Amino acid sequence: MTTSALMPTYARQPLAFEKGSGVWLYDSDGNAYLDALTGIAVCGLGHAHPVVAQAIADQAATLVHTSNLYQVPLQEALGQALRDISGMELCFFSNSGAEANEAAIKLARLFGHQKNVALPEILVMENSFHGRTLATLSATGNKKVQVGFEPLVQGFIRVPFGDITAIEQKLAENPNIVAILVEPIQGEGGIRTAPNGFTYLEQLRAVCDKHDLLMMLDEIQTGNGRTGKYFAYQHTSIKPDVVTTAKGLGNGFPIGACLVQGKASHLFKAGNHGSTYGGTPLGCRAALTVVQLIQQGASDNAAVMGNRMITAFKEALSDLNVEVTGHGLMIGLHLPKPCAELVGIARDKEKLLLNVTADCVVRLLPALIITAEEADDIVQRVVRLVREFLTQ
Repeated sequence: MTTSALMPTYARQPLAFEKGSGVWLYDSDGNAYLDALTGIAVCGLGHAHPVVAQAIADQAATLVHTSNLYQVPLQEALGQALRDISGMELCFFSNSGAEANEAAIKLARLFGHQKNVALPEILVMENSFHGRTLATLSATGNKKVQVGFEPLVQGFIRVPFGDITAIEQKLAENPNIVAILVEPIQGEGGIRTAPNGFTYLEQLRAVCDKHDLLMMLDEIQTGNGRTGKYFAYQHTSIKPDVVTTAKGLGNGFPIGACLVQGKASHLFKAGNHGSTYGGTPLGCRAALTVVQLIQQGASDNAAVMGNRMITAFKEALSDLNVEVTGHGLMIGLHLPKPCAELVGIARDKEKLLLNVTADCVVRLLPALIITAEEADDIVQRVVRLVREFLTQ
């Protein structure tokens, strides 16, 4: 018999926070915790950012919701801002990353049917993560999130991440493939980059052009300045046909976006898709403020601080069997054994909030506004933990 009124869908830690400021969170006893996770890449501008807080308060006192039955000027303004940043053409706003990916999947289906493909299929990657709705968990390359929810949504074909040859082989075998959906860096999969880095995206673009496929990038976690550019694909010269994002877009306010350009631009028509809460005045005011602040140097700081931390980790852990991966402030420490227990040890011993994913990877997603002193502090605390864990 449980005393909680909540469904037990989360293995919650024995800790609750009352307030936050920048890179710090405070519990009810006033204990300060250094946050190296930021709500899993959500609060890129830190907690309780005063400019974002003021924008939300002002808008909440003005107009929260009207419905997409009417024009929403703030939605237009946010769409224009994202268009200017991304080089994409049109936006659809949702409430989450999973919903943004649902929009992308529907776009691929429409694209396929317009090409007279009766059963369009999407190439997705092993170890990927795209969400927890039925379609997005079907696209996800993780059996754990799929167990018990069969039958899964059909229309997804899986290949190894980073393997262009495997993609070409699948395309030769299956004429129904109409799109490729991929994360530039696999987040939940363990901060995994392709063997040839972002060159992989350029190769994917060439494959999609050659075979007339939609190139769809899931930038839910990599977007909004996380890797040192606003979007990860901007480390290259290419543009996807579809890009999805969420997480850091609202700095904690729930909002997602699906952006399109080129042959994906005019697939959706009135009535093809929608969202009751997608792109409300309140959500768009929050996100527009966040986007403007990220452009004022937060993504550049992520590049500098990320390089600082990655270099420091490699030097400090060079004598141990630890691989350091990532880009910008999306960092993974791949340990030679399962290390889920480090989450609790870090919390209790170091007053540090981090995450372990893919069983053996310490995942760090600090705020983009982090200072050199705070970055060094995280490195020192994590190095102490990892060294003790691996040498005990």
